Amino acid sequence: MSKQMAKYIDHTLLKPEATKEQIQKLCKEASEYDFYSVCVNPTWVKESAEQLKDSDVEVCTVIGFPLGATTSEMKASETKDAINNGATEVDMVINIGKLKAGDYHAVEKDIAAVVEAAKDKALVKVIIETCLLTDEEKVKACELAVKAGTDYVKTSTGFSTGGATVEDIRLMRETVGPEIGVKASGGVRDRETALAMIDAGASRIGASSSIAIVKE
Repeated sequence: MSKQMAKYIDHTLLKPEATKEQIQKLCKEASEYDFYSVCVNPTWVKESAEQLKDSDVEVCTVIGFPLGATTSEMKASETKDAINNGATEVDMVINIGKLKAGDYHAVEKDIAAVVEAAKDKALVKVIIETCLLTDEEKVKACELAVKAGTDYVKTSTGFSTGGATVEDIRLMRETVGPEIGVKASGGVRDRETALAMIDAGASRIGASSSIAIVKE
């Protein structure tokens, strides 16, 4: 099951103080344990792609991170730059304020800008930051993400007031159906929690405690 579990995991290091040596270590671990991807900030995409070129580990990065409050044009530009540097997956943060204000057209357009920029080149995951939303808003965010053409919906940045919960994963899975991926991210630090997320419908886990999860 450890090998199987590893393929659920995006081995993550998004701390602002991360150094080149730490990124290289992350990539080495991802290759050794055969994690699905590494998830790094855009500044480390090129380095990660170079480190992982002889492996089957994907390179994931974050867009409009962690607040989601940059313009759609900036998110699209950031996506294109990340792909040019070797990213094969992008995790973008929605415009949370516009969602909460009911400006659904703007939210969908924002997601669609990233989807279009990544088209045929990288998989897109949409971070809805569940800890800041009501259940109704979580459902709406997921519906807008699917409408805009995303591949995945994702719970959290890990930089706000809370992370993934089993209840949120279940709600997101029920909303998006079986064809769209659901990523549990934020606070998944042990195997028991990871398995609970998978049982609830998660098809990917974002974690910095990845090695502990697969070794338990």
